[in-house]
Amino acid sequence: MKTIQRLARRTRDEHGITGLETAIVLIAFVVVAAVFAFVVLSTGLFSSERAKETVYAGLAKTRGTMELTGGVIGTSDGTQLTKITLDVTLAAGGDSVNLDPSATSNRTVISYIDSGFTLNSLVYTTTTITGNADKLLEQGELLEIGVDLTQNPSIVIGTNKVFTLEIKPPAGSFIVIQRTTPASVAATIIDLN
Repeated sequence: MKTIQRLARRTRDEHGITGLETAIVLIAFVVVAAVFAFVVLSTGLFSSERAKETVYAGLAKTRGTMELTGGVIGTSDGTQLTKITLDVTLAAGGDSVNLDPSATSNRTVISYIDSGFTLNSLVYTTTTITGNADKLLEQGELLEIGVDLTQNPSIVIGTNKVFTLEIKPPAGSFIVIQRTTPASVAATIIDLN
């Protein structure tokens, strides 16, 4: 009987959750949700900022792109090439490129590569074909690059020789020009296309 009385008393003494306790639980959920939302948004903003930086870096690499215009011409002494001449212009939308060989910084470098030899900086000259004469290749301008091979006696480009020139501007992508000399380099002027 006492057990029944205790049960009856317990059913009458039911305590519910008060409004204050409900507010505390609700505020805790809101705070946790706000912190979670802040973390998610911060992570999303951080990764989208990184993606934007990557896109801008890619655009900067491609904006300075030059194009080869016309042919690659070799000058020969009868046994080997002594000079290589080529014309370059900017690709559409490209940024200006410094082609001043006498510049001490921020200048374009031309490299030579063949099967047995690599030289990272060739001596070259630039001649303005169209545009102003400031050696800065800008939109609508055409410059002629002349690579004097006699300045580097280690470079010997004779007959049937495969060689590569890489024109590397200070910013942007570079031009790779790979050519093979003909079976005879007896002519003074040789078209290497």
